[in-house]
Amino acid sequence: MFLIIAFVLSVVMLFTWIETSNEYHGFDWVVFLITGCWFFWSILMLSLFGIMTAYTLLLLILGILLLRERIELYLHTIHKILVMVAILLCVSLLVILFKFWNERWLVVGLSLKEKTELGPKPVFFAHRGSPMAGPENTMMAFEKAVEEGAHGLETDVHLSTDRVPFLMHDYDLRRTTNIREVMPEAAYNHPSTFSWRNLSKLNAGEWFVHPRTRPFFNMKPLSEADKKRARNQSIPQLADLLKLAKKEKKFVIFDLFGPPRQHPLRNTYVRQVVSVILASKIEQRLIFWLPGHDRDYVRYMAPGFQHVGRLFSIEYLTRENISIINVDYKRLFYNGLKDYKEANIYINLYLVNEPWIFSLAWCSRINSVTTDNIPRLSQLTRPHFFMTPQFYMAIWLFMDIVSAVVITAIFCYHWWKELKAEKLIEASRNFKGSRSVSVSLEQNENQEASHLPTKPPTRVGETPWTPGLAGSKKKYSDAPHFEEPLKKKPGSVKITQSTVVPVVPPKDVEVGQVPNWEAAGEGAPQTTVPPMEANI
Repeated sequence: MFLIIAFVLSVVMLFTWIETSNEYHGFDWVVFLITGCWFFWSILMLSLFGIMTAYTLLLLILGILLLRERIELYLHTIHKILVMVAILLCVSLLVILFKFWNERWLVVGLSLKEKTELGPKPVFFAHRGSPMAGPENTMMAFEKAVEEGAHGLETDVHLSTDRVPFLMHDYDLRRTTNIREVMPEAAYNHPSTFSWRNLSKLNAGEWFVHPRTRPFFNMKPLSEADKKRARNQSIPQLADLLKLAKKEKKFVIFDLFGPPRQHPLRNTYVRQVVSVILASKIEQRLIFWLPGHDRDYVRYMAPGFQHVGRLFSIEYLTRENISIINVDYKRLFYNGLKDYKEANIYINLYLVNEPWIFSLAWCSRINSVTTDNIPRLSQLTRPHFFMTPQFYMAIWLFMDIVSAVVITAIFCYHWWKELKAEKLIEASRNFKGSRSVSVSLEQNENQEASHLPTKPPTRVGETPWTPGLAGSKKKYSDAPHFEEPLKKKPGSVKITQSTVVPVVPPKDVEVGQVPNWEAAGEGAPQTTVPPMEANI
């Protein structure tokens, strides 16, 4: 029972972890924040669940085979301990996932759509640039994203103590810079507590080239030129990104992190960022303004910015004049954001890296997605699992025909087996009937043979019947003479009913009289009457 429970839980965890592959990088990042060690924990968990599933399945199969052979099961103590450990581990992880990662439980719910209803392919916002081709939030990554065909560029903005907006995602500099080598005592400090002079000295690309700290497990190998270029990357300013976006006509969307309390721009950091954007002379329509703080000032200073909201109510978005929302992709699984699409609200989903999630977004008429993997998603020319009603009907008809053929074949097979069994039974009955007839005939024959004399008549003793017997009839002229019967092949004897007349000795012969040939001193040959055989 415990073995079955362990197997079921292992399968559930393996399936769940495979389905959440879109979150592997985020999971590794969260574990890094807790442990301070970068490792592909997601791949380790996937391997663990795979081993647990294979182990419990093997034990289950062996148990079934032993039960089939009627052998009593005796599970070794080590196996019992491992099975209990597997159950406890799966239950603990399920509780953790339900409590802290509840929205990661994904269910694939794809609906069929008319081909004419399929919206245009969603465009791509490059998440921190192209983090599989260059160090995240560096100019190399953003330039790679432009080469890959990104529609817009997504980033994260902090402000230094000397009022310079720069690009950084984490709340410290350990993961993406060499702060531990340059200033190990300040490795855990917030990025906004550094001056731009100190930040500009940090290397922001060496970690990306090192095999132990590469960000993605499935990223392609870098060329030597890209490795050299990545090693020379530094932390860029927001102005550098705006310059590239202005040149390439790319949209820009970013998360703006508020500085700590002691920061000089604690209350005015939004205005500082707006001034930097306006100073770059970029077209205001290319800015997707996501920060919700101090929107009135932003509207006043930059009326051309396109304001982006979160998953607020439609009434609130209408009142705030917000026509774009930036939504976690998991929100798509509830109702497909149907109400927002009917209200003509532009929807951007983050973070979409798997083709099947991108296909779902495409079928749901989502406008754009934020992704780490533009090359992979851009290769899709149509959604996965997409089919027209005609193709859907053709599949059903084909499956119906195949099912009918299989069912008919199974029926014919069983009918043939039943017919064969009936023929065998009938043949067995006929065989038993013929045997009974043979036995009855044998009994009749034995009864008739019992009336014959036990002592052979006078010349029968000369058998076997050979041609030599013909010459003896001159010597014994008065003795009865037997002719040799016709020989027949075995199995050709017909059983016929005949009347046997016993031989009566002459009156002048005494009972104890010895036959003439005995008196003459000739030995009487012994005769063995061959038994009769019948071919049934």
